Amino acid sequence: MSGFRRRLLAVAIAFAATTPALAQPVPMTLGTASVGGTYFVYGGAVADLLSDRAGIKVTPRQTQGPNQNVILVDEKKIELGMTTMGVASQAVLGSATWTKGKKYENIRALFPMYDTPMQCVVLRKSGITNFRQLDGKTVGAGPKAGTAGTYYPLIFDALGMKTMVRYGQGDEMGNQLGDGILDAFCFGAGTPVPIFSQLDREKDVVFFTETDDDIAAIRGKFPEFSASLIPKGTYRQQTADQKTIGMYNFAIAHKDMSDDLAYAITKTVLENSARLAKGHPAGKETIAANASRNSFLPFHPGAVRYYKEKGVKLDPATLPK
Repeated sequence: MSGFRRRLLAVAIAFAATTPALAQPVPMTLGTASVGGTYFVYGGAVADLLSDRAGIKVTPRQTQGPNQNVILVDEKKIELGMTTMGVASQAVLGSATWTKGKKYENIRALFPMYDTPMQCVVLRKSGITNFRQLDGKTVGAGPKAGTAGTYYPLIFDALGMKTMVRYGQGDEMGNQLGDGILDAFCFGAGTPVPIFSQLDREKDVVFFTETDDDIAAIRGKFPEFSASLIPKGTYRQQTADQKTIGMYNFAIAHKDMSDDLAYAITKTVLENSARLAKGHPAGKETIAANASRNSFLPFHPGAVRYYKEKGVKLDPATLPK
């Protein structure tokens, strides 16, 4: 064998050793969310990555967001989905109205995605500058089955605010704000949120979050929220850091997915966070260490195999029984 062929063989062996291999390509559907939100963009980047690097043909599917993704994965109508941990908690407990008392016990965590901070935007001419001024106003919250659509009505109620909440796709909410149909648009997604960036470019707007007292009250009522921060400069017209509440996002699959497939998906995504970040900046948070942000949802055994290989310590409550 020539020197060139020996070097070529060595490269091929090294590549095979570091790349998940499957018996054959597996076509899959990934549930994302509405146009204008981060899930839609991030999901497209994940689909491209898995199709390119793992030989898995993944097609992103636009959905209403985390709630619907949980239902579709649990019922095996799609293979992969995205959810915030708050919605996942409601799902496994069957505690929210949208669950209708059903416990969605078939979903398993694969890999951490990114934090979802909550933030509001208004037109500057509205004169609204803080969260409490939304009392009595008409506020868009994105899709009803999304994290913001699920939680903002609960947040307003918890704070004693009589706010009229409207639902729709992220880009639709942005258009309605620009047209004056909505007084505010409050959303939760990985930053920068595409529709917020568009509004920042095209309109004179103000971004704001909750006060410290309101954050404490919200977290006391909904412990699934954690402290979060939206750094200044995230949007051109946001000139200061804004403290807020947030939830981490995780990719999920059905418990019946094969261990090899769950391992390949988890490994491929977590070892290519730099490529994901090119699709959306939130991808830089998609790293194995953030698996610790899950404290209750069982991980898929195939994902656990990868975390053990990397020495990532998981919460005991998330280990397969």
